[in-house]
Amino acid sequence: MKAFIFDLDGVLYRGSEPIPDAVETLLALQARGVPTYFLTNNSGLTREQYAHRLQRMGIPASPEQFMTSAWATARFLQSWKSDACLFVVGEPGLREELHASGFRFTKNPETEAADAVVVGIDKSFSYERLRLAQYALLSGARLIATNADATYPAEGGRVLPGAGTMVAAIQTAGGADPFVVGKPNVLILDLLLQEAGMSRSEAFLVGDRLDTDIALAKQAGVPCALALTGISTRAEAEALPAELQPDYIWDSLKSLLPLLDK
Repeated sequence: MKAFIFDLDGVLYRGSEPIPDAVETLLALQARGVPTYFLTNNSGLTREQYAHRLQRMGIPASPEQFMTSAWATARFLQSWKSDACLFVVGEPGLREELHASGFRFTKNPETEAADAVVVGIDKSFSYERLRLAQYALLSGARLIATNADATYPAEGGRVLPGAGTMVAAIQTAGGADPFVVGKPNVLILDLLLQEAGMSRSEAFLVGDRLDTDIALAKQAGVPCALALTGISTRAEAEALPAELQPDYIWDSLKSLLPLLDK
């Protein structure tokens, strides 16, 4: 393998709290010269902001090491309709990534038509945003979801609503099925590998969710490990058919270090 690809929420940290052994493991990999990359469905921040978050935790990182669902969504939209006008339900990080890629926004699809409704995690989600998204979809806009994660792990062992809850509400109101850019869609992994100049055979994926991280790895034929520090449990993993189970199940990220000596 050429590089390790890590999820962020639930693997390296929960909210602002680093997960035990995560920082030490990443530093050990870097000390050995092993390339590390980061693949997250969370669209709340830009790649630069995620790099700064890891830097504050003591992990050297640069934006080029990150593939976020926000950046991947911008790439997908460029291939679909590069001059699209978007109605966005999401955090500032998503808007910044889309704006940097040259997309126009509409704040009111009733007065300026939207080509697509783009939905990510939105901590200010409201009935009014739901209503406007519904109007855009019923008027012919396409529904694009950065991801469909129902939850994400936070500090103190808490679990909070994820982007999937907003996507489900808008999908229900507008009667439109979303195109989901993020994991488990292999698109987001292939974009990362393309940027890194790697093939699937050179990567190893570490995540905390069976329905996104591990499902993606299995679809792509990439070896993978489930970290039991986030959402999914050992019992849930072992209940899956053998062909869908992760190759490894780890209580701690430091369990990966022996793989380097094989």
